[in-house]
Amino acid sequence: MSATLRLTRSATLPDPLRIARYERVPELGPNILFFSGGSALRRVSRRLKRFTHNSTHLITPFDSGGSSAKLREAFGMLSVGDLRNRMIALADESVQGNPAVYELFSHRLPSAGEGADPASLRARLEEICAGEDPLIARVPVPLGEIIQNYIGFFRAAMPADFDLRGASIGNLILAGGYLNHGQRIEPVLFLFSKLVEVRGNVRAVVTDDLHLVAELQSGEAVIGQHRITGKELPPLRSRIVDLTLSRRLDRVERASAAIDLQTRGLIEAAELICYPIGSFWTSVLATLIPGGVGEAIAANGCPKVYVPNLGDDPETFGMSVRAQVDALLRKLRADAGELPARRFLDCVLVDSSRGRYSGLDDLAAITDLGIDVVDLELVTPRSAPLIDEERLVAALLSLV
Repeated sequence: MSATLRLTRSATLPDPLRIARYERVPELGPNILFFSGGSALRRVSRRLKRFTHNSTHLITPFDSGGSSAKLREAFGMLSVGDLRNRMIALADESVQGNPAVYELFSHRLPSAGEGADPASLRARLEEICAGEDPLIARVPVPLGEIIQNYIGFFRAAMPADFDLRGASIGNLILAGGYLNHGQRIEPVLFLFSKLVEVRGNVRAVVTDDLHLVAELQSGEAVIGQHRITGKELPPLRSRIVDLTLSRRLDRVERASAAIDLQTRGLIEAAELICYPIGSFWTSVLATLIPGGVGEAIAANGCPKVYVPNLGDDPETFGMSVRAQVDALLRKLRADAGELPARRFLDCVLVDSSRGRYSGLDDLAAITDLGIDVVDLELVTPRSAPLIDEERLVAALLSLV
């Protein structure tokens, strides 16, 4: 017979004793769950794996830019680039891991200059498939044979006009595995995690082939993550008020998605939930869109933390930190209902004296919601103007 009891405790941030305990036995470290995609958490993830091998990362699959876009267009699949990036960040980089596999998965084919012409790129791909390229030749058997098999599936299905310039070898391997497993990504992610000894659990929040739609204050709708971020194209000139999904990239065709039971279980089992730094709408809020996410978060009584970005995030044009909190709560309540704010968010971590935010004059308004604002030294001379990953990891570990 078992029972569930919800407990609360006071926390000291940072808590050196707690952090030291986690560092001694990272295999038994806490399950901190991150809702994010993109590369903003790369340094944080590389730091975090020193203290826990049990973190969970729910990644947005809706990226529509870069090399992932070419794979999505060719095969009608989810984006795999952010999944690969996070797994590489969490991989064991020591000799106990598989450094040759790590190097192969991190490698990109040339995008310009010598070796970037179509004939050379295809010849290089053939060498990798045959096990003759130095990168694959260094991978021990049987791992090399498994990788060759997966990338061989990609080569066999690759359209004749597929553009290999700048292609990530890791993305091609994931795409080949996806095709080999009947368009299922989970088995491939599991194997990939074993190949590079990933110190955590990385999973797409959903696996649907869908695209983001930014609803603007002007009444316009902008389709596609790459058109929203302000990185590949000029930033939006009107404030984003909501984010939805479309089946198509060329026009809005409304769609929905829902998490499966395994993902719901991961959310409900987390010991700390973090809405972290990263592109606010396309990285963080995008993972909260699928049905069931808000309900699962509300059902978990663990601490929940929001870490707003420093500097200029083009996606938060016209949004203060309080406005960001409001948008996060609206998205979660759209799924779970009008529950108290504290069911979704307990505290916001800021560094008001050293950090540069898009608006901190309304911190008191956040506390009016019953949400704590925790002001810490998160920015150091080494990291300025960004958050220091060591300080942020220490703060999160101290809350568990």
